[in-house]
Amino acid sequence: MRSSAPSWVAAAMVALALTFPTQAQQQQQLTRPNPVAQVDAAFVQRNAQTGRDWPSYGLNFAENRFSPLRQITADNAGQMGLAWSYDLGSRRGVQATPVVVDGVMFVTASWSVVHAIDARTGQRLWSFDPEVPREYGERGCCDVVNRGVAVHLGRVFVASYDGRLFALDAATGRVAWQRDTIIDRRRPYTVTGAPRVFAGNVVIGNGGAEYGVRGYLTAYDAATGEQRWRWFAVPGNPADPPEDESMRRAIATWDPAGRWWEAGGGGTMWDAMAYDPELGLMYVGTGNGSPWNQRLRSPAGGDNLYLHSIVALDPRTGEYRWHYQHVPGENWDYTATQPMILADLEIAGRPRKVILHAPKNGFFYVIDRTNGQFISARPFVEVNWATGYTAEGRPIENPAARHPTEPFEAIPSVYGARNWHPMAFNPQTGLVYMPVQGVPLTLTPDPEWRMNANAPGRMMSGSGWNLGFLLNATPPRAQPFGALVAWDPVNQREVWRRDLGAPWNGGTLTTAGDLVFQGTADGRFVAYHARTGETLWEVPVGSGVVAAPSTFEVDGVQHVAVAVGWGGVFGLVQRATDRVSPGRVYTFRVGGQARMPEPVLAERRPMVSGVAFREEDVAPGTGLYVANCAGCHGVPGVNNGGNIPNLAWSSRETMEHLPQLVRSGAFLPGGMPNFHARLSEREVEQIRAFVLGTVEQVRPR
Repeated sequence: MRSSAPSWVAAAMVALALTFPTQAQQQQQLTRPNPVAQVDAAFVQRNAQTGRDWPSYGLNFAENRFSPLRQITADNAGQMGLAWSYDLGSRRGVQATPVVVDGVMFVTASWSVVHAIDARTGQRLWSFDPEVPREYGERGCCDVVNRGVAVHLGRVFVASYDGRLFALDAATGRVAWQRDTIIDRRRPYTVTGAPRVFAGNVVIGNGGAEYGVRGYLTAYDAATGEQRWRWFAVPGNPADPPEDESMRRAIATWDPAGRWWEAGGGGTMWDAMAYDPELGLMYVGTGNGSPWNQRLRSPAGGDNLYLHSIVALDPRTGEYRWHYQHVPGENWDYTATQPMILADLEIAGRPRKVILHAPKNGFFYVIDRTNGQFISARPFVEVNWATGYTAEGRPIENPAARHPTEPFEAIPSVYGARNWHPMAFNPQTGLVYMPVQGVPLTLTPDPEWRMNANAPGRMMSGSGWNLGFLLNATPPRAQPFGALVAWDPVNQREVWRRDLGAPWNGGTLTTAGDLVFQGTADGRFVAYHARTGETLWEVPVGSGVVAAPSTFEVDGVQHVAVAVGWGGVFGLVQRATDRVSPGRVYTFRVGGQARMPEPVLAERRPMVSGVAFREEDVAPGTGLYVANCAGCHGVPGVNNGGNIPNLAWSSRETMEHLPQLVRSGAFLPGGMPNFHARLSEREVEQIRAFVLGTVEQVRPR
């Protein structure tokens, strides 16, 4: 008797076949004109006036995400419908803003995979997978995400999660050149940000300050890939010569007793950049200290330059020009890596060239971008680590925020009042539109911290985190929230707010049609009136949205696109919807009539039961779980699972075989490491006891 393959095998083969281009399609790739052959600095500046294309991560060099397009307005936004959708083939976070030039869209998915899509039809033109090793997944704190590409003179530039920079032919996706951007492969550097092209150089930073790295920014010649310059955010070992004068000045602001260079010092530049061609300056936001706890890396204090700063550099040479430090001696995982916007405003009766910045620490800053002079700072959410700022631009700190032994519920928390989710500025309304949030968390100083010590109870120390704090050893009291806020940067006040319930909502886009577009954590894509905040249109998109949308013209018709895929550091463990769909691009226009894809519901099963465990294993299992599992799987039965499952809803079979599964690398294809070398079978049994014991405590009665 002949056996036949199951039907799902046949379906999978068909899907696989559709993934690869036919011979005719391959020939078309070879003959298709390069869509970004004409994109250079002048193109980006001209396009800022028309908005026909979306040629850069933040639309233009100012990164203001304001489109002059006005076909879609407050009057007809309610008539929008789907033009097309595209399956990104991903199951983890999608944070990219679609870049669109001449009818071709370039967008990245998780694991740094690039997709080129026909923006007229939604058909795949090509895709490129840098094949990031899956064991690299644990080297980043915040999901295997990528925020997008840069395009310039016929090439598409993308940085892979494991730190390689690729130049791809925009017509075919073939690699023109690649470079390894990581200076020390022994350190857990990752790259999630979108490259930028400034003054002919491709500029890229990196992340990893939770683990212990020294942050730096590198520029490569866009044509050849030759390294042009590198700038470090913090000084290295003081026994070595400083790289430049900026590092020489910085060394004096650190205490060598803390041997900060062994933990790297931090300051990673993993997202925010902008460029002023007229001034010849690029601007970059620097990150948090490594370890977080300043008393451990610099016991005598000090400003710890250039942590949590905006730094102005010459994009041709990397030479330091000026800096403004928002949080001297950063201590709470606050960063200046949240997106900044360049604007020209009239303040106190005179025109000012400014930077608008609303980072994690809860203050909205207006800084003179010609010289770094502080203009103003006001809180846009509740803040308790500081009461305000002096006229000189230094924070007036709450002494309790730096107590050497007592816990402190920092507000905002390490998740930030804002995180990487982009904000937008509309020069017609004079307002900034930004997602804001609160995710409660308490920090308790950890005097026993040691670099790279895998210790029970220390958050994700088993995967290399080096914080110097215990997290939520004392339960926080604040409540989580999320909102969209319209902010007046001149008068430093809130104009309107839309409460969104859950935190971790998507970035924003604003247009000359008096509109603001945003995706939400609860799985909607929404158009608001830019002046009033009135909801004009919304559509369910199958999953929570974290990325920011873009808008562009195709054949004279305005479209709006958003890449959807729930994830990020909060989205790993928690979600605000039961709809969990694969990563997907949705593109809308007025009168669009394509059918929306059916949402994929989260698997519904009862909490795990029927698996025996030892009560005496629960306590040691708690510490082991915190050190190895909590950052990805959350609290069993309390968090509901984001794009990584919460173990409270595991199957009985999974729980019964957990030691074998965890220690064999069974889940490595999804990014979970093999714990064979760091957890014994007995220790996994103790972790299992904690999970099952917690489930019994929280199970609905």
